[in-house]
Amino acid sequence: MEDDVEMAAGENGAVELDDMKKRLKDMEDEAVALREMQAKVEKEMGNIQDPAAAAENQANKEEVDSRSVFVGNVDYSCTPEEVQQHFQACGTVNRVTIRTNKFGQPKGYAYIEFVEPEAVQEALLLNESELHGRQLKVSAKRTNIPGMKPYRARRPNPYMGFRGRTTFMPAPYFFPPYGYGKVLRARAPMRYSPYF
Repeated sequence: MEDDVEMAAGENGAVELDDMKKRLKDMEDEAVALREMQAKVEKEMGNIQDPAAAAENQANKEEVDSRSVFVGNVDYSCTPEEVQQHFQACGTVNRVTIRTNKFGQPKGYAYIEFVEPEAVQEALLLNESELHGRQLKVSAKRTNIPGMKPYRARRPNPYMGFRGRTTFMPAPYFFPPYGYGKVLRARAPMRYSPYF
């Protein structure tokens, strides 16, 4: 009788094992399908770029930047058409971009893209010329390299108190004369900050 119970458990275990293998296979197939869908979505969104396309994109940016100038101190009431007319003598203007903040107000500088690279040298001659009563600052546009921010040291916050980068040095011990009493420790000076 015990042999029958063991045999039934063995057959039942084999069925359960096959069922588990089938479920595992289904989960693996589903995971593969999800990975394919994720790759498809990322490709459509443009998150994944192959290195050749990225290099081509960077080369295109450098070529456009070699035909562009930066114009600083632009009057806030200036329109792109007025800036284009001011630089029309240098060469054919392809695009004028006046940068604005998140509220749509001008930041006071613009980028001008020319059709010919030679027009940049002509535009640099208009440095310190006047437009709307303001002296323009014209310079060649530099190519932005992603991830190359200049290092800026952190400035101390006057409201947080002084926290110098010094190593911790414990206060010296004071021993009472004649060996009486307990060991006293000097108190650290008070910091003059409301946060401590």
